[in-house]
Amino acid sequence: MKKNINWNYFLNKEKQKFYFINLIKKINTDIISGKIIYPNKKNIFYVFKVTNFKNLKVVILGQDPYHEKNQANGLAFSVMPNIKIPASLKNIYKALKFDIPNFKIPKHGYLLNWSKQGVMLLNTVLTVEKGLANSHSNIGWEKFTNNIIKFINNNFKNIVFLLWGNNAKKKIQFINKKKHYILTTSHPSPFSVNKGFLYCRHFSKTNKYLIYHKYDPINWHLNLI
Repeated sequence: MKKNINWNYFLNKEKQKFYFINLIKKINTDIISGKIIYPNKKNIFYVFKVTNFKNLKVVILGQDPYHEKNQANGLAFSVMPNIKIPASLKNIYKALKFDIPNFKIPKHGYLLNWSKQGVMLLNTVLTVEKGLANSHSNIGWEKFTNNIIKFINNNFKNIVFLLWGNNAKKKIQFINKKKHYILTTSHPSPFSVNKGFLYCRHFSKTNKYLIYHKYDPINWHLNLI
């Protein structure tokens, strides 16, 4: 990997592209018109600020941000410590309890500890209008996240991609299966959690793969914030 390649390298290249300029223009226009957009503008790219680039090991790919007040914080499936745990995250915790020995379901939904260990908590779409799930699909975010996946695919090896839900599974075409490890299942939302997610064992499978390739496994426990 070239020394100057990092998240900023990727973001600076994308920001110059026509589709991205129009995407940001659309979001700014919505905000000016009075629409409430989640997450807060300063947190739209929060995942790039907190995910350790050099230590990247896992990409968890979801759909779009939570669309209720104070939920979305820029990390897929995560909420701030004082916010009620959303249903999708409750289901992730159930899957963890089934999969990881001695996993205790935490009383908070802040997943920053995973990010610090090299887990990228990414959605296929990075913004949403209040109360309207999927409202920012097809405005450019899919192209942006396609390019993130291509960037990771090309510049890393032995990354574990956890693709949860149909939107996430569409990214398979951009991942070299011989170079990386791909696991797919249904989305953890209440509407699809019983279609495979709860008993997928993605977390232990991830760690087995990492250990096999001589990387430190992820500590999935979230007892401490």
